[in-house]
Amino acid sequence: MSMIEKTVVSTGQSVLATNKVLRNTYALLSLTLIFSAVCAGIAVMLNMPPMGMLITFAGYFGLLFLTTRFANSGLGLLCVFALTGFMGLTLGPIISMYLSIPNGSQIVMAAMGGTGVIFLGLSGYVLTTRKDFSFIGGFLMVGILVAFLAGLGAVFFNMPGLSLAVSAMFVLLMSGLILYQTSAIIHGGETNYILATVTLFVSIYNLFLSLLQLLGAFGGDD
Repeated sequence: MSMIEKTVVSTGQSVLATNKVLRNTYALLSLTLIFSAVCAGIAVMLNMPPMGMLITFAGYFGLLFLTTRFANSGLGLLCVFALTGFMGLTLGPIISMYLSIPNGSQIVMAAMGGTGVIFLGLSGYVLTTRKDFSFIGGFLMVGILVAFLAGLGAVFFNMPGLSLAVSAMFVLLMSGLILYQTSAIIHGGETNYILATVTLFVSIYNLFLSLLQLLGAFGGDD
């Protein structure tokens, strides 16, 4: 086999592998979003109280660690559903709070619609243009860390203005993370569909929460 033939075969195999990761990622992401929505709906119907920051962080980071640890095995799939289901349960009380205020249902639906439009628009842009967004990885890591710490400060010091600023930051950062992760999949930078799914799910989750807070504030909640 000539060098050209080997290159063509190698390229074809690489494209097939990338398409498989992309297909598996979006299939698993769809299932986890449905499962998380069901868990959130159950939490709303049962009128579950908020779990508290300590339990939420412990559950999230603990399940995230397990998902990463077993990402290359079948057990990783169970961890993904455990993580996304838990996040759905933590989302339920927040949705209940917004549903209890005037125009709350419209706010929730607007946040859901906005999240869907942003995700589909950004993903479609990357898939269509095949632009490489790997260069924003470092910026996103630093930005998310800064926004996370600022968010904790807003909670502990009861600073609504800072909280809204953090939400606006997270809308931009999660949008960037969607661009980055989708780009990583199609360019071969991410070959594990479980890890790709978790990243996209967390992006969508935080994007929805941020839009919910911003729309709630402008809608008269705060």
